[in-house]
Amino acid sequence: MDTWLYLSQGFAVALTPENLMIALIGCFAGTIVGLLPGLGPINGVAILLPLAFAMHLPATSALILLATVYIGCEYGGRISSILLNVPGDAAAIMTALDGYPMAKQGRGGVALSISAVSSFVGSMIAIGGIILFAPTLAQWSLAFGPAEYFALMVFAIACLGSMMAQNPLKSFLSALLGLGLATVGVDANTGVYRFTFDSVHLSDGIQFIVVVIGLFSVSEILLMLESTSSGQTLVRKTGRMMFNVKEAVSCTGATLRSSVIGFFVGILPGAGATIASAITYMTEKKLSGDKGTFGNGDIRGVAAPEAANNASACGSFIPMLTLGVPGSGTTAVMMGALTLYNITPGPGMFTEQPDIVWGLIAALLIANVMLLIMNIPLIGLFTRMLTIPMWFLAPAIAAVSAVGVYAVHSTTFDLVLMVALGVLGYLLRKMHFPMSPLILGFVLGEMLEQNLRRALSISNGNLAILWESGVTKSLLTLAVVVVVVPPLVKLLRKRRKTALEAG
Repeated sequence: MDTWLYLSQGFAVALTPENLMIALIGCFAGTIVGLLPGLGPINGVAILLPLAFAMHLPATSALILLATVYIGCEYGGRISSILLNVPGDAAAIMTALDGYPMAKQGRGGVALSISAVSSFVGSMIAIGGIILFAPTLAQWSLAFGPAEYFALMVFAIACLGSMMAQNPLKSFLSALLGLGLATVGVDANTGVYRFTFDSVHLSDGIQFIVVVIGLFSVSEILLMLESTSSGQTLVRKTGRMMFNVKEAVSCTGATLRSSVIGFFVGILPGAGATIASAITYMTEKKLSGDKGTFGNGDIRGVAAPEAANNASACGSFIPMLTLGVPGSGTTAVMMGALTLYNITPGPGMFTEQPDIVWGLIAALLIANVMLLIMNIPLIGLFTRMLTIPMWFLAPAIAAVSAVGVYAVHSTTFDLVLMVALGVLGYLLRKMHFPMSPLILGFVLGEMLEQNLRRALSISNGNLAILWESGVTKSLLTLAVVVVVVPPLVKLLRKRRKTALEAG
């Protein structure tokens, strides 16, 4: 009963004219930032953090602004992924796998509308979970130590092999290449320089924005130029803007399942929306079996990762608010905002400062309604991106990409590296190597290594810690099943077909 009383107090805070206006500004700004390739929610929140503090906003209003920018970015990241095959951030990579083929088929409006609704459903389910289960789920997430996180990363990478059913080997090779790129830079534990080739520019490693812009944006520009020079049409003219009843029904199961999975992944500190969207995409692809057309414009391939990454983003507030542990990189920045106001996130916030906690939760509910109302009417405007002439679109994407990369370290080396990775990405795509496993391998690589080292430090080098707990045993078993079962099933089907033909 206290929960609903606190929630009503939270709505009283969130529904003030000032906070409503702040939420609306945050939603719009987040959507625009998410739309721009490579920026993502971390940069959006980081950019607005000093602005919020400089404006002397109250702690609750500042947190509402940053939180609405966060979820706005999760909505906006799908736009460039679907229309241009250039993910706004890492979590939107999976959306591009089926969203961009849908745009090429003239169904860009349908993809945008179903992604908006799926994002809304995922966020609302996650916020409902925050309201009902936050304290209990926070205690459950404490069961995940370094060994459990390592097993989770192994499972996620194992899932990458099933991303391209026609050639799992190329998917694994792409993932390994991504893991290799993640090792560049100074070893955080020993201080040893690794694969830097005596270049000071590589001492901090290769920045995520350089990798994602190079492999996706630059390579996409090269493919665009190649397609137009050969007389091919990049995308078909977009038809209807909204999905129909049949499409909505086909996505219902995927959206609900992915929302729940994304929420639970979001609760795990540091897991993030990237892992959630990858796991749910692979899950739905497996469940579809031979009936699925994942990778060729299956609408469920858009609904599932969008529901998951938004549910995960909202779920990541649980460890931040209840444990004082950031659930994602973005909530880590938001924790920095709270420290500016001399507020320490943790269990005491729920009793000592309920206005901040429940005001934030109520604002998230309101902001999701705002985003849905805002995004659906703008679908027609977004799809006009497809009608922009190639002579303008390709240089515009290149300019935005270059600005985004240069803004990280303000060095031309990153621009050169971006182009080099873009050429590499172009060649890999011409040889039909998938880019998504490479990017996800790069994102997971650092977390995989750090958690492995922490686990071995705890056990004094005893490898048994990696499979001792029930959680690690379950995750590693699932990883083996994901790798071994599909080839066996394929082999058995082939033998059965051969036997039937011989008989």
